[in-house]
Amino acid sequence: MSDDAKTPSFPSRYSQAGVDIQGHDRLIEAIGEMARRVSGPEVLAGVGGFSGLFDLSPFGGGELVLAAGADGVGTKVKIACLLDKHDTVGIDLVAMNVDDVVCCGARPLFFLDYIALGSLSPETVMSIVSGVVRGCEMAGCALLGGETAQMPGLYPPGEYDLAGFAVGLVSRKDIVDGRRIIPGDILVGLFSSGLHSNGFSLVRRVLLEEGRMKLEAPFADTGRTLGEELLEPTRIYCRAVLKLKEHLDVKGIAHITGGGITGNLPRILPKGVAARIDRGSWEVPPVFRLVKKVGRIDDGEMFSVFNMGIGMILVLSEKDVAEALNILQSLGFGANVIGTTVPGGREVLYDPPL
Repeated sequence: MSDDAKTPSFPSRYSQAGVDIQGHDRLIEAIGEMARRVSGPEVLAGVGGFSGLFDLSPFGGGELVLAAGADGVGTKVKIACLLDKHDTVGIDLVAMNVDDVVCCGARPLFFLDYIALGSLSPETVMSIVSGVVRGCEMAGCALLGGETAQMPGLYPPGEYDLAGFAVGLVSRKDIVDGRRIIPGDILVGLFSSGLHSNGFSLVRRVLLEEGRMKLEAPFADTGRTLGEELLEPTRIYCRAVLKLKEHLDVKGIAHITGGGITGNLPRILPKGVAARIDRGSWEVPPVFRLVKKVGRIDDGEMFSVFNMGIGMILVLSEKDVAEALNILQSLGFGANVIGTTVPGGREVLYDPPL
């Protein structure tokens, strides 16, 4: 009997872990239809983008546009609860929001958080908020307020959920919307710090349930424990991207979150343009290789769920790439050219194919 035959094949697709991506996409379309009923001419971009855009000119705001986004940390909070370590998920919460808002070129102004838990634990809440404050410091935005909701009977003791809301500002002429992207532009990928805050339902099922791995176990590839690797905070890119935008013409910005490169990059591509990704242009971090191996997950699924080591993608003209890489490196962000835009139908093509 071969080694493959001896290895159990776990039901590790995202849908089998309880997440319905296709159903979520259909739901967003339906919600978008309803939202349009209450959207006036001030709404420049609504449901479905990385952030919504609201024109302030009718209110005396001149060329100013508000950009707003809402997001959470997902089931990564389960890892924090299992380890009783809550001081980093607040960074994740800020990152997921401000890095969405910056995709339109907006500077995040302020952030609000929402913490829902079964019973009040001041120590836990203070730990979470300390991470939120650190995230706001990294993003250069204010923590304007929030809500802590006690919901006994809804959340088990010791567990909680997080949501966040970011609002940014951009001049109408400076909005980055991808419309000027043409075939022959260059894709610059900014390296991620690991899983960030997506795919944890699948990660938990594969590693902790079927794989029976322990969060306290050493993760040999990094010298940390598995739990420390899984809790590594989401990288906050917004300040670096805004700095780059001061010097160069950034044509498109895609935050690679749930849906991976496959699902997020097409959101900024105009009609008639596709993206070709060179899969050998960066090193996939060890945690993704572990999830793939233990879960026996194919590459197509991996690139549709996880960021695979690329947390944000910028689209630039070829003449600006060298300077962009130098600026990003000076700011402490690893990045590399990971592909180009080509004629096509708003899709992602991989080389080698998935």
